[in-house]
Amino acid sequence: MLVSPSPHVHSALSTRRLMLDVVIALLPATIVSVIFYGWRELLLLAVSIVACVATEWLTGRFLLRRKSTVGDLSAVVTGLLLALNVPPACPWWVVLIGAVFAIGVVKMTFGGIGQNIFNPAIAARVFLLVSFPVYMTDWSVTKGFIPVDATSGATLLGKFAENGMEQIAGTDYLQTLLFNIGGSAGEISAAALLLGFVYLLARRVIKPWITLSIWGSIVIFSGIFWLCGNGQYPDPLFNLLTGGVLLGSIFMATDYVTSPMSDWGGVVYGVGIGLITMLIRYFGSFPEGVSFAILLMNATVPLINRFFHQKKYGRA
Repeated sequence: MLVSPSPHVHSALSTRRLMLDVVIALLPATIVSVIFYGWRELLLLAVSIVACVATEWLTGRFLLRRKSTVGDLSAVVTGLLLALNVPPACPWWVVLIGAVFAIGVVKMTFGGIGQNIFNPAIAARVFLLVSFPVYMTDWSVTKGFIPVDATSGATLLGKFAENGMEQIAGTDYLQTLLFNIGGSAGEISAAALLLGFVYLLARRVIKPWITLSIWGSIVIFSGIFWLCGNGQYPDPLFNLLTGGVLLGSIFMATDYVTSPMSDWGGVVYGVGIGLITMLIRYFGSFPEGVSFAILLMNATVPLINRFFHQKKYGRA
């Protein structure tokens, strides 16, 4: 008779499989960004992914002195997300610094995957935004594989922050949904991001509660200001389709390691992200607040987990 310790139930699911699903879900947004921003975007993607993988391998091999973990593809996901979170005109060396910071400081310093407190891609984006604000707010449209009329990709959120509703009146929401030139590379197509969201739900990689609670809190908050603000604030649809709401709420706020374990904890976490995002957008010095909101709520996850427990296995 074979006697062995628990657990006795195993799943075919692995970290590599989950990360591969995230990569697949990001492909539509990645492909659209490359089509519109061309070779420049391909360079940033390559630099970010290679730097993340190399930093994880070097750190694990020579500092932590343990078996390499690059095969789980988590570094690839971080590199992909970081490249999609910077402007396409960003210098490649800035992305390189961000990648080394994401893996070497935010992830591996805490022991690697499963132990980091903050989402590496989001932390790296905020680090780059604070360290290189000129490069991280350069919304120039680089030449892609299809011709575009725009030469300057000033974001809709930036226009609203500078000149109010005058600059965003008559926004074409269909164009914003499909191809919104301007902003970080991954923000170009809301439709592509939503397609990735559907894929992740279908594959049961993520649960919808965090993402939907972010969207819901943004809709309620911006809806109140829209209805009561005498035309000074944009409608909820504008706030959902512009900026990094979709990219952040679908792919980074739902990160297993840095989000709450319970469903209700995830709702509280998502509502907090949505509210902080809107407070920064309307009253802060930055036109966008998704990255800061996710980073701040990452820090509250241990506290949320303390008050919202997932039902224990085998308990009614």
